[in-house]
Amino acid sequence: MRKSIATVSLSGSLSEKLTAAAAAGFDGVEIFENDLIASALSPEEVRTRAADLGLAIDLYQPFRDAEAVPEAVLVRNLRRAERKFAVMERLGADTLLVCSSVSPDALDDDALAAESLHRLAARAAEHGVRLAYEALAWGRHVRTYDHAWRIVEAADHPALGVCLDSFHILSRGSDPRGIEDIPGEKIFFLQLADAPRIAMDVLQWSRHYRCFPGQGDFDVTGLVAHTVRAGYAGPLSLEVFNDVFRQGDAARTAVDAMRSLLTLEEAAGIGTPPVPVVPPTGFAFAELVTADTEQPRALLRALGFTRTGRHATKPVDLWQQGAARVLLSSAGGDRRDGATLAALGLETPDQSAAVRRAEALLAPVVPRRRAAGDAPLDAVAAPDGTELFFCRTDAAPGAVDWTHDFPAVPGNTEDGEGGGAAGITRIDHVALPQPWHQFDEASLFYRGVLGLVPDESLDLADPFGLLRSRAVSTADGSLRIALNVAPGPGEREARPQHIAFATDDIVAAARLLHGRGAGLLAIPGNYYDDLAARYELPPERLAELAAWGILYDRDAYGEFHHCYTATVGRVFFEIVQRTGGYRGYGAQNAAVRLAAQHAADGGRPVR
Repeated sequence: MRKSIATVSLSGSLSEKLTAAAAAGFDGVEIFENDLIASALSPEEVRTRAADLGLAIDLYQPFRDAEAVPEAVLVRNLRRAERKFAVMERLGADTLLVCSSVSPDALDDDALAAESLHRLAARAAEHGVRLAYEALAWGRHVRTYDHAWRIVEAADHPALGVCLDSFHILSRGSDPRGIEDIPGEKIFFLQLADAPRIAMDVLQWSRHYRCFPGQGDFDVTGLVAHTVRAGYAGPLSLEVFNDVFRQGDAARTAVDAMRSLLTLEEAAGIGTPPVPVVPPTGFAFAELVTADTEQPRALLRALGFTRTGRHATKPVDLWQQGAARVLLSSAGGDRRDGATLAALGLETPDQSAAVRRAEALLAPVVPRRRAAGDAPLDAVAAPDGTELFFCRTDAAPGAVDWTHDFPAVPGNTEDGEGGGAAGITRIDHVALPQPWHQFDEASLFYRGVLGLVPDESLDLADPFGLLRSRAVSTADGSLRIALNVAPGPGEREARPQHIAFATDDIVAAARLLHGRGAGLLAIPGNYYDDLAARYELPPERLAELAAWGILYDRDAYGEFHHCYTATVGRVFFEIVQRTGGYRGYGAQNAAVRLAAQHAADGGRPVR
């Protein structure tokens, strides 16, 4: 289906908004009246600019407080409308959005509303304009789409139809199944927005917290499916009021918006679907980059990792324990940051399909210098800049997998001084801090590009306010990524990343790591007093957990034990043990961990 976006969804001047929408691949735009009024371009120049960019002007909006008013007010409205119709003719726009009235002049009289809209539509038709009547969720008398449709049906004018807006419909809890009772030809326009579930005034909710489909909690996909089944054949158009988008880069926001529509079309089974999703099956590696490898090398040794190879042409070492692999690169690191988690290798059964999927959903491909003989590895950039490599560790016979780029290091003895493995089996999950204004974009990216399933968004207390977190994972839990962000701008150094390694015996692992001086995070005794109150754990079990600084959680599926190393640069490691199918990440222990890290870090904020 055709794709459109309201200019109010993007930042910048009207010309900049048009450019961003076109570059992202949109077919059309809704011109928000304020954008036109503030523009130095005449309506004719806007029309030409849009046409040059390949954009249609699908809608002009909004026209407010038009219906169910006394005759004197209606006469003024008709005069006002005539001026707007003339502007639309100059713009080349043929559909005007008419919002249900919020004016104190409006009367609770559906027959009068229908008569008003009929007269307005008759004037519009003289200018070749259609009116799309929309029920605002906070309208004075008309607040629901089915009420708006009853008025449009009663008005009975060919130039009058309804505009359906997913926010106005879903924020009020209306049942979208009734959309299928509206004739498709009378649905003149469809506006789409998602939103998180928030208990607040609906007007403020709408004006500040809308987001793109797939980034919130509404079933926008179901609403679109009902609308298409009704016979709607117009564009899918995004109308998102969001404080973050209004401050962000328009080009980036437009790409995020287009990705949301592509993902939405796929979920609703409409349009031309992108390349089918190829979910990753696990982590092939995590890559740390640092200018000084001494500290991370020492910590990896203490954790029981062994340096098993070095890249044939690059300053990158492969450290391994079980199926957990860490690449340690000294190329391009920043000494001020220390070690940084820069890339993830994702196991995938079909590398080329995974790359095509990523490109179809507008993920930027990362240029990669490849020497002759290097394994073919393609990477795309996640919203925070983390590079995601699609790879196979078990390539087919005759093929070259990525581990062949790391021949064994002859005479490698120094890196076995840790004293053997610590029972680590694989990478359980990674946590990636997100810039505060890209959190929703990241959630949609991982869901759309990789097919990961998002968990509920959580707000977690820490010593400096709240930490927002949302995990995304494969359906079977073979790959998990936690996306974290403080709810506002913060220093980059205040948001460390972490890698969680799985073990089958966390007590043995913690005992071994303590003996090697791995610097596990000290957990206060008050935590274990509270743990005893919350769970009926045997006293000896509590004492064992307290002795080794192990935290505990449980859910309906099983138990979770975890402990943490000190932070090196921007990275720390977590050791976890899941039993019985536990699905979470120990979220209720986050405040304790953050406070302990704050204390260990000399009082600096930790995110």
